[in-house]
This record gives sequence, C-alpha cells and structure tokens, in this order.
Amino acid sequence: MLARPDGTLNITRMSALVDQIAELHRNGIAVVLISSGAVASGRSEIRPDRKIDAVSARQLYAAVGQAKLINRYYELFREHRIPCGQVLTTKENFGSRRHYLNQKHCMEVMLECGVIPVVNENDAVSVTELMFTDNDELSGLIAAMMSMDVLVILSNVDGVYDGDPSDAGSKVIREITDSRHAVPSSVQTGKSQFGRGGMLTKCSIARKVADEGIAVIIANGARDNILPEVLKGDGSVVCTRFRPSSKPVSNIKKWIAHSEGFAKGKVYVNNGARDALLQPKATSVLFVGVTRIEGDFEKDDIVRILDESGRQIGVGCAGYDSEEASARIGRRSNRPLVHYDYLCLEG
Repeated sequence: MLARPDGTLNITRMSALVDQIAELHRNGIAVVLISSGAVASGRSEIRPDRKIDAVSARQLYAAVGQAKLINRYYELFREHRIPCGQVLTTKENFGSRRHYLNQKHCMEVMLECGVIPVVNENDAVSVTELMFTDNDELSGLIAAMMSMDVLVILSNVDGVYDGDPSDAGSKVIREITDSRHAVPSSVQTGKSQFGRGGMLTKCSIARKVADEGIAVIIANGARDNILPEVLKGDGSVVCTRFRPSSKPVSNIKKWIAHSEGFAKGKVYVNNGARDALLQPKATSVLFVGVTRIEGDFEKDDIVRILDESGRQIGVGCAGYDSEEASARIGRRSNRPLVHYDYLCLEG
C-alpha cells in the first residue's frame, strides 16, 4: 500500500490514510496503526557505494528509513494536532508473557493519553527466522493483544475474490462467516510486490483473529475515504468481512493462540490423555498422561502438545520448566503441566 512502483514510499497515500485516521480519532475511535514502509523509505534515501548482501541491505534501509517514516507520520498527524508515537517490536517480544504485557501497557497508556501508536517490526534487527511473516501477522497479534473491536487490513485489491482477481468474472466474497468457509485456491498464489506476504497470509490471520471474537475487514486502501466507509458497516463499500466468533476468548488464550510460533518445547501425551483433552469438557495436561518432553523451556513458556503419532493437538503455557517437568513424567500430581485455562486446542 505504501510503496510506489519503484519501491519508494508513497507519501500521497500516507497523507490520505492519516487524514482518515484523524477523522476516526476525532470521532472517539481508538486507533492503533500498524505500518510498514521503513525499508521503502530507506531505499529512497540512501544508495550504498558498494555491493552488500540482501540481509545487510534490509537492515541498512530499515535503520535509515524508520527514522524518516516515523518523522513523516509525526508531521502528518501534527497537521491535525494529534500526537503519534513509535512502537518497534520483534517476534521475540511476543514469546515472553512479560514482554507481551509490557507492549500492551505501553500502547494502552498511549491511547489513554490521546496518542496514536504507530507500530512496525524492528526490521533493523529482525532477520531470517526472527521475522514476522509480514505486518499482517503483526496486526493480528496486536489486535488480539489490545482486544480491539475491528482489525482492518488494507490491500491493493477490494478483498478476497472467488477466483483470480485479474479475471473479469471474479467477484469479491463479501462475507466469510467462519473459519471453515472455503477460500478459493487462487488466493494461494502471489505476494505483494515489495512486501513479504499476500492474500493467503491475510486470510489466515483474518480467520484466526475472527475466531477470537474480533471482526476483520480486508479492503482496498487506495479507495477514497476507505477507513470511515468500511467502519460504517452498511455494505456500501466492496470489501471482505470476516464475521467474529460469538464465543468469548480470554486474553491469555488469545496470547497463547498467537504464540504457537514461539513454542520452546514439545509435550507428548498418550492416547488416553489425547482423548480426554479433545472432549468438550475442559481438561488440563496431567503428568500421568505425558510420555516424553522435548526442548528446553522455562516456566510460563509456550509449549506444543502432541499425541503419540506426533500430531499437534494444541499449544499451552507450561506450569513447570523442562527439567522439573521431565522428572515428573508419568506421575500423578495435583498440579498439571498445562492448566486448561492456559491451553488452546486445535480446531
């Protein structure tokens, strides 16, 4: 959305989006802005005088560009007399409950004081396996963390199509009601020109967030006044809406559900424990049903729960570190390895 065809930053688009966010802000809507653009901004600012590898180039452009990007947002919001603040994060910050809550508290204070948080991945230090899939993944994490009412993901198309978007006969799917709603295979192809993700990532994130009770909208950010229009919810704007689940999800379970990628260990359970866990009644992971433990984790770290065949059945927050947990395998204990309040099961 924010990159021109040559990869540089689209200031006109930024200005239009800031105008819309300012309107929402004046109408009493709390907004957290997740924005990429640091690399694009740096690319337009500096030309290395020697050849450097892709990772080094990304770090260089991000370090230079992030300063330029946040300064641009600062100036644009200042025209509306609205303060904004920068929040840079990394994937590792979501793997620790303490760091997670520190980020949450920071943004809550900013919103309480009328400051718009501008959030981006810290691309200068996030490389290879430390990176988010893209900012769509980051936006899902932030939406869940802040218990937002709506997540709006802006793309360069009107939404999720029932076929190839370049096909004249393809139409936008206006509403996706649950996570089992079929998404066309055409969604699985293609990524944004200068980003790391595409529509498949957006759909995956949207489904997960909607399952946690947050409405999600995928819309075309190039359309005039798109943000106020889609939030009216009157159906006049062509976009894709993911209907939120009516089942309440606790904040701790939202964190756990989004923290699967940060799991530090694996807990294998026998068939009896698996069947008990998959029953409708809430059940904890008890040591008596654990067959083995892999990985090195601390108390409160995220762990994967797998059956004897290696199929993952859930993720949870460990009540013991790996050393103590390994010593208790097969024992009967009053305290579970993973309490059901801190356990998210698949499907």
